[in-house]
Amino acid sequence: APGPASCARPGRPRPCGERGGGGARAEPEAGAAEPEVGAAEPEAGAAEPEVGAAEPEAGAPLTPRPPQKPRLERAASLDEKSWRRWRRFRTSQESLTDPNDTSSSNGSLQDALSPPTRGRTSPCQRCCHHSSLHSSPGASDGSAEGRSRGSTSDLGKRASELSSAFGGLLRGKAFTGSKPRLAQVMPARPLPPLELSGASPSLRTANRIDSDCLDYRQHSQHKLGRVSSSWSDSRLHGNGMVYDNCSTHSMKSTFSLLTPIRSKDVRSRSYLEGSLLASGALLGAEELSRYFPDRNIGIFVATWNMQGQKELPLNLDDFLLPTDPDYAQDMYVIGVQEGCPDRREWEIRLQETLGPHYVMLYSAAHGVLYMSVFIRRDLIWFCSEVEYATVTTRIVSQIKTKGALGISFTFFGTSFLFITSHFTSGDSKVNERKLDYNKTIQSLTLPKNVPDTNPYRSSSSDVTTRFDEVFWFGDFNFRLNKDRETVDSILNQNPETDVSRLLAYDQLTSEMSRGSIFKGFQEADIRFRPSYKFDIGKDSYDTTSKQRTPSYTDRVVFRSRYRDDIHAVKYSSCPVIKTSDHRPVFALFRVKVRPGRDNIPLAAGQFDRELYLIGIKRRITRELQKRKEQKDQRSSSICSIS
Repeated sequence: APGPASCARPGRPRPCGERGGGGARAEPEAGAAEPEVGAAEPEAGAAEPEVGAAEPEAGAPLTPRPPQKPRLERAASLDEKSWRRWRRFRTSQESLTDPNDTSSSNGSLQDALSPPTRGRTSPCQRCCHHSSLHSSPGASDGSAEGRSRGSTSDLGKRASELSSAFGGLLRGKAFTGSKPRLAQVMPARPLPPLELSGASPSLRTANRIDSDCLDYRQHSQHKLGRVSSSWSDSRLHGNGMVYDNCSTHSMKSTFSLLTPIRSKDVRSRSYLEGSLLASGALLGAEELSRYFPDRNIGIFVATWNMQGQKELPLNLDDFLLPTDPDYAQDMYVIGVQEGCPDRREWEIRLQETLGPHYVMLYSAAHGVLYMSVFIRRDLIWFCSEVEYATVTTRIVSQIKTKGALGISFTFFGTSFLFITSHFTSGDSKVNERKLDYNKTIQSLTLPKNVPDTNPYRSSSSDVTTRFDEVFWFGDFNFRLNKDRETVDSILNQNPETDVSRLLAYDQLTSEMSRGSIFKGFQEADIRFRPSYKFDIGKDSYDTTSKQRTPSYTDRVVFRSRYRDDIHAVKYSSCPVIKTSDHRPVFALFRVKVRPGRDNIPLAAGQFDRELYLIGIKRRITRELQKRKEQKDQRSSSICSIS
């Protein structure tokens, strides 16, 4: 009967696993090809058949039997040893082509990594190859002759086959300097061009990068005047944390855009320069130019006699945020005479209107005189300590309805004084109002601890000379020296803006021209109608039996130590607010600011945090309610019945 299928090998074919007659095992002829290791041999460590054991008859089919339990542990084959050696080549940095290595080791490695033979592989080939990987040296080397043949000729052929197949993966088909290098992988087609910003959207989102931000390298060269190779970048590259331009761009984009500071400048800086030259001070020229390149800030100053009304306007936007200027101001100062009983509620309403970009720097009260100072929260760090003082002009000091309230502080290197006053009322009491003014400038004890920016130009008898910029506003109660009929006729003839004929009868204008009051002060041109006296809730002037003459009682005047430091941008009233017999009057100014020195005691960024949180919460609640009302209006429908 025929034996099992033959193994397809080059050389002389021989049946795989065939046995000779007489029960003896057939030996291969001299020079014949060695059969595959473990093709028909028993497993490693299997017991040898006993001498004289019964063998099957010649030509009878062979029934394979499972191998017996091995006596010893399976030893690693040459292929496995060579594979382990290949795995350790990175640590030892030993060349695979080293002549010290044996040919069997190289051949086994090449055989372990060689690709499969072309063509269709028979089951016997797969079986033989699998058995060769797991067989032991003892099972494959049945005799000394077999060991000599398997170690030289056959393994050498495997090494030559593998070198041709595996060499394509290696650069130059050889190892240079005992270090293997893989060939460079080239793309099949050209890569698409990258945009200006190479960071991926997900990476930019994770690093919170503004989508409108330019490339960091270009921005550094043009804006900061240096190439984008900072100390942090070099450390990142040195530690292997940055691998490509995309990662570098994303990490650089999170850096601050402030002017860079060189290490040698920090080493050589003399801190005495801050207090002498104001160049390196915390409030010095560099810091001022960073926030105000033109060194001008916008200030909103307003005054309003509330007539002690408990009811507050529903909306203060038209008052604090007029639509005429395109931008909001940097500082808001609001003075109130005869304020509402709930002063805290009034301040909350101011915070709610100005929104989260402003904080209340300071507020003070003198009876029913209120003053609140709001500033942009970015600028809170450049203000000195805030001081205030009060003056009572009444004979009975317990009644604090008339008097003055002053608040002063230094912003960078410019000192500010804000005064709100309520002078004596009455058409003919001009002299009494002059006395109120003189008492205020003599009795207002400011500044206290904050140093004077220019003590050589200060006077102990006039508080307004001790500050760079002074704003005085309030209900001065100066009237028009004309009867009601004449004033009404002028207003009816020029209902819009031409009020120059009325100002010819204004008491304050005439007294200031004589120099008897508000010496050194100026006032912007008045182009609005008189702010006093209206019927509450109406646009008509006093219709009661007293028939008071409309007058410009609410005013804003200003004074500066330096010429052209204060420029009036707008001077107007707010006719929308009608809860009082007075209309609010406001003025917008552009004021020049100078650098400061290190001798100014700073306020350390203090503001009314509780008021801030309450005002913002109110603002959010109002916005949600407005959206709900708009949604209800869209969902509602109107039915018409004919």
